[in-house]
Amino acid sequence: MTSNIAECINGCLVDARRLTIIDFLEEARLLFGSWNYKNREIASYTKDTLGRRFEEVLIVNASKSSNMKVVPLSEYIFSVYQAERRYIVCLERKICTRGRFQYDEIPCEHAIAVLKHKNVTDMHPYCSDYYKPDALEKSYEVAMVPMPDKEDWTVLD
Repeated sequence: MTSNIAECINGCLVDARRLTIIDFLEEARLLFGSWNYKNREIASYTKDTLGRRFEEVLIVNASKSSNMKVVPLSEYIFSVYQAERRYIVCLERKICTRGRFQYDEIPCEHAIAVLKHKNVTDMHPYCSDYYKPDALEKSYEVAMVPMPDKEDWTVLD
């Protein structure tokens, strides 16, 4: 994921690479500032319980969960059978032996199979607060502060 982000930034700064370092940094600041502003604006309009991308993850995981067999072991612990494999899901600790539930902090297909088995329709309480609009908005709340024009700089000898 990190290299994809770096490649995206690199692609946006192709022309700026020919500039002096100060001008290049200003172009990068402008790029990040405009992205930050756009994302902050989008986040402020988000009224869903999760961000759009995370709602899509839940939908995909829900579709993958349809052919699984769920066997309750306790109030919170379940065996989930998918094809020839068995996964253990603990809803209380939000973990699955496959590892995606605790890694992504969003219900994996096995956890969703368990939630469906329990007739839970709202999966959002099982998702990290980081995916919710308040956290998304806070991640963009700090504005990129502009630099004064080069002509107004005080340069020391």
